[in-house]
Amino acid sequence: MSDLHIRSATAADIDTVLGFWREAAEGTSISDDHDGVARLLARDPEALLLAERDGVLAGTVIAGFDGWRCSAYRLAVRPDQRRRGIATALLEAAERRFAALGGRRVDAMVLEANEQAHAAWDAAGYHREDHWRRWVKPLTP
Repeated sequence: MSDLHIRSATAADIDTVLGFWREAAEGTSISDDHDGVARLLARDPEALLLAERDGVLAGTVIAGFDGWRCSAYRLAVRPDQRRRGIATALLEAAERRFAALGGRRVDAMVLEANEQAHAAWDAAGYHREDHWRRWVKPLTP
């Protein structure tokens, strides 16, 4: 993986990341817009990790920590770059970040219907907790 570079996103990356997610990520989020990503970067400038190969965005993960919980979102790898260790490298970078911040456990949001993602998370040592369910309430119409 020596040709893979992982770094934190900047405001200049927002539009590229949003386009990347439309191509590489399953599902959408209410925060998948310029303002949503800009708020993330303003609140936690190191949370959005980008994996680049030859200067091209190959993968992302949001490694958010609120002082209480470590949360992983938007693990996505460009379809033509999958099965090359990019997701593993991103998760390792996220876990190093969480450990340095004092995190104790990582929670990951994974779409129920995304079987390919289930396999990737399982291979990285994560397991599903069936006794929890996500409850949501949008704050905007």
